[in-house]
Amino acid sequence: MFELKTNLINMMQASPFCGKPNKDANIHPQHFLGLCDTVTMRGVTQDAIQLRLFPFFLLGRAKQWFYKDKDAVNIWDKCYATFLAKFFLLGKTNTLHKKITSFQHSGLESIPKAWERLQEYIFACPHHGMDEWLVLQNFYNGLTTMAQAHLDAIAGGAFLDLTIAKATALVEKMVQPRLE
Repeated sequence: MFELKTNLINMMQASPFCGKPNKDANIHPQHFLGLCDTVTMRGVTQDAIQLRLFPFFLLGRAKQWFYKDKDAVNIWDKCYATFLAKFFLLGKTNTLHKKITSFQHSGLESIPKAWERLQEYIFACPHHGMDEWLVLQNFYNGLTTMAQAHLDAIAGGAFLDLTIAKATALVEKMVQPRLE
């Protein structure tokens, strides 16, 4: 067991998640994880730190949920997935999932802007459950014919023949700002 300092607990309690439907069940955990990333303790895993601090980040029905299912959420990834399943509204999940699966590029935006927009949908719905290859395929298939041809040319052949890592790196390189 390890000791949590009062200032660390206070930091977690400064912006708690209470489980109300009008609160974004994705943004709060992202904020929580950002805070946890600033904490290191010798001999203690990040997973253990996150699980130990998480109840201090919750209020009301969210805290009740955590303590009711505490044994079922004994590793952080499982805790986070269970949390999203409980508090991320199904309608919002469905809307974002549809935006990812039926992604469409407007001819007025650049390929990097289209990629950034898709990444915003993915960030907003971290539990979308889609494999990377499917996300890349949906992205490519949603591009205009001209944008697909441009991406194929940059890839030196068919973009979809690249490995997932190479395809992602290629698009990410396009997104990076150029220093002149």
